[in-house]
Amino acid sequence: MGRRPGHTESDRPSMSDKPHKPATRAVEAGRRREWTSVPGQSGGVVNPPVWRASTHLYDDMADHLAGRPNEDGHFYYGRRGGPTQWALCDALTQLEPGADGTELFPSGVAAIACALLALLRPGDVLLVPDNAYEPTRNIALGMLKQFDIEARPFDPLDIDDYTKNFCPRTKAVMMESPGSLTMEICDVPLLAAIAHDQKALSIIDNTWATPLGFPALARGCDIAVMSLTKHVGGHSDIMMGSVSAAKPLIGRIRRQAQLMGQVVSPDDAALALRGLRTMPLRLERATESARRVAQFLSERPEVSAVLCPLLPGTHDHELWQRDFTGGCGLFSFVLAKGADANARSRLIDSLDLFGIGYSWGGFESLAIPFDPAPIHTRRPWPPGIDSGSGLGVRLSIGLEDADDLIADLSRGLDSMGMA
Repeated sequence: MGRRPGHTESDRPSMSDKPHKPATRAVEAGRRREWTSVPGQSGGVVNPPVWRASTHLYDDMADHLAGRPNEDGHFYYGRRGGPTQWALCDALTQLEPGADGTELFPSGVAAIACALLALLRPGDVLLVPDNAYEPTRNIALGMLKQFDIEARPFDPLDIDDYTKNFCPRTKAVMMESPGSLTMEICDVPLLAAIAHDQKALSIIDNTWATPLGFPALARGCDIAVMSLTKHVGGHSDIMMGSVSAAKPLIGRIRRQAQLMGQVVSPDDAALALRGLRTMPLRLERATESARRVAQFLSERPEVSAVLCPLLPGTHDHELWQRDFTGGCGLFSFVLAKGADANARSRLIDSLDLFGIGYSWGGFESLAIPFDPAPIHTRRPWPPGIDSGSGLGVRLSIGLEDADDLIADLSRGLDSMGMA
């Protein structure tokens, strides 16, 4: 594998040269010999050690005067990271076909904000999907407005609505698929192609599927953002975000991140690397369990609609099958007509195996209520759901046994008293 005694860095091809499948890359990437062994000695360790350092040292004045390339793998100062952070960046880059580099951030929101600030200038226009993650929407319509950057919401399912929002000042398009909370799958390759025709960059929040389930750059996007807090960390114990892109865009984002002093701790980077190694297995398990739970919910009279592209027969399923190679455990459902907020609260409060909390992608299952109508301006909520109450519940399916989760939800639905 290139890390056993007797192998050298020079006789081991890089991961990008190997035809490994994504699950293998999740195990192998980011484990370069220079990060897992002692120079001049054979052997090494499996995981890159945790390098804690604010100060990096030069060998002598000549070395100092020569300077250091502003690239991962070159010591300079702790704010530019060290071997532990570089290993994580390398691993994430290897998982994203078409990427030349990855930058790390202390949260997914920080990654989104920095990417947008790196790409946009005063007077520019940003297009934002109506079903965007609410902090993304707040950044676009709030923070960016202070920099004289105009954000225009669009309906990601209406190509005419999307296209008519472009103008000569449109420089970037933000996307999510599925949409936050309401889980619509949009035609990302088409939206990205239209953006390119309009000389605009396309950015996608790819946290839901990760590059294992949706290789964003290969599907036409220019920049892929992830909240590593979710699936990559996988254990609900770190906060982190990432941005991956090809040159020269990753260079622009790197410079912006450094100007803003963005950095993550090596300890958190090590936890993210550990989570990354088992992410394919966790995603497979959560996806299959989510499919089973979604099917169960679709057959309950208390539920008017299941918003889950994994579920055959839904209007998003064919598009999901076309563009995605995987999914995750996050989906939503809408309570039937006759339910009210109190009934929804009874449902959630009665669940034993679902915690009430934000975030998702950890090993544990979660449930939260949602009411997206106040933040949807282009696509009214609820759209086309017959007899529905409009009251939503978002589930994050964890690694518990699916039968136990279904039994828990069955008791919860019974507690609503709608039979």
